[in-house]
Amino acid sequence: MIEVDVGPLQPARAVRVLVQEGDVVRAGDTLAVFSTPTLTASVAQAEARAAAADQSSQELSSGARPAEIARAQKELQAVEAEATRAAADLARLEPLAARGDVSRATLDAARAAAGVTANRRDAAREALRLVRDGARVERRAAAAAEARGAQAAADGWRATANDLVLVSPVNGVVSSRNVEPGEVLSAGQSAVTVGQPDRPWARIYVSQFVLPQLKAGDTLLARLDGDTTAYAGRITAIASKAEFTPRVALTEQEREDLLFGVKVEFTANTERLRAGLPVTVTLPSVSRSSPR
Repeated sequence: MIEVDVGPLQPARAVRVLVQEGDVVRAGDTLAVFSTPTLTASVAQAEARAAAADQSSQELSSGARPAEIARAQKELQAVEAEATRAAADLARLEPLAARGDVSRATLDAARAAAGVTANRRDAAREALRLVRDGARVERRAAAAAEARGAQAAADGWRATANDLVLVSPVNGVVSSRNVEPGEVLSAGQSAVTVGQPDRPWARIYVSQFVLPQLKAGDTLLARLDGDTTAYAGRITAIASKAEFTPRVALTEQEREDLLFGVKVEFTANTERLRAGLPVTVTLPSVSRSSPR
């Protein structure tokens, strides 16, 4: 019968093995659960980063909250009052300085203060405008891209975790349990083997004289010992090279020892075709001359 080996895609330790040899399973049934030391932490970290990036992207897309706008307005009002006061002080000192009633240094200090407060006022106005208008399109796009990347990373880690939960890919019977809890398997190593009793097959060996008469898709008849029922099988594979080759240089007599493997799969009336039972397959008759 056709067998399917199921194992982890990366080195991992078996946590639970849920099946025994002989258990009947269906496609999708859980066979075993594996884990790696840092997997849980990596998944949690990736999910947290994805959530933070998504929150940041949503905040930029939705714009500022009313409280942020109100705070920016208050800051603007405060610096506008300072700028107005500094401008008024400068206007008052300029005529006094022209008459010599105040020093040049006092006038210069007033001018500097007026310039600084005016710059602060302009910056506060721009800040309020940005808060009201929201983030620039480029920044919103970058935040959205970052959120998508973080989500993709989280999805990747979740997929890795899911890959460590081994499920049966086919309906069948557990023919071999190859791991116990606590054991570590390498990537691709078989943990459980699932056989498909409804898809038995036989490998037969044919000589070089019969081989040209066969091709993939041909139907052959097989019989069990002591059973007259003929089971129809279909050729699904033919070996590209001989299975038994005495040596490189062959005599004509030795060429008869060349045998090629042929896989015959049975799909109908397969209840009695058990794994390991020998069958006799009827091959096309061929005529050939006797070797010299």
